[in-house]
Amino acid sequence: MFQGLIDWLNRLGPRLYAAFLEGDRWQLYLQGLVTTLELTVCALIVGVALGVLVAVIRTAHDQQRPGHRNFALAILNVICKIYTTVIRGTPMLVQILIWGFVIFSSSRNKFMVGVVALGINSGAYVAEIVRGGLMSVDMGQSEAGRSLGLGYLDTMRFIVIPQAFKNILPSLGNEFITLFKDTSLVNTIGLAELTYRAARIAGNTFDYMPPYIGIAIMYLVVVIILTWLQGKMERRLRQSDRR
Repeated sequence: MFQGLIDWLNRLGPRLYAAFLEGDRWQLYLQGLVTTLELTVCALIVGVALGVLVAVIRTAHDQQRPGHRNFALAILNVICKIYTTVIRGTPMLVQILIWGFVIFSSSRNKFMVGVVALGINSGAYVAEIVRGGLMSVDMGQSEAGRSLGLGYLDTMRFIVIPQAFKNILPSLGNEFITLFKDTSLVNTIGLAELTYRAARIAGNTFDYMPPYIGIAIMYLVVVIILTWLQGKMERRLRQSDRR
């Protein structure tokens, strides 16, 4: 038994060397990780901006007073509902393939395509997260802001959204972590992120175990760090509430 383990370890050394050290291949993993993080941040910015816009439109429509319906707002609300239904009802991989090989088939900027695909997908989920947070704030807060002479947008910006942010932070943090892991799907359109780099190295060495186990560990380490940062931010917000 021990001899078999020793033999396996002896065979593992050259495999690890070929996957990570030979030809400075570790630099390729780091480049892929940097691209993955940049893609995640850019897509999250797009997703949050789009999600907040959709959430505000849908919340404004749902909170209209009886007899004071806005036709333009109703049209925008229908568009937003179609958007969230289609995006949440179809697989992300299929969406990425459509963006990469149908809509932007002639584009060589794979990073931009990845940001658009992931950002629009994330926006649908962020919209529901933010909408739930906005609806959780008591209507009296909005009425108080309006009574002070604030417009709807100012009331949302200064009163409602800051309170809703504390409620949606855990879900928003989970969406960020999910988005980070889902960036691995954009390797299907040729973007050289972490998974793409590992696949190319595995193809060159004809050994798939070390590269894929290696990037799995890298993904796990980053997720652990992000989870720790999320928990730390949540504790600070709870402490500020006590004060």
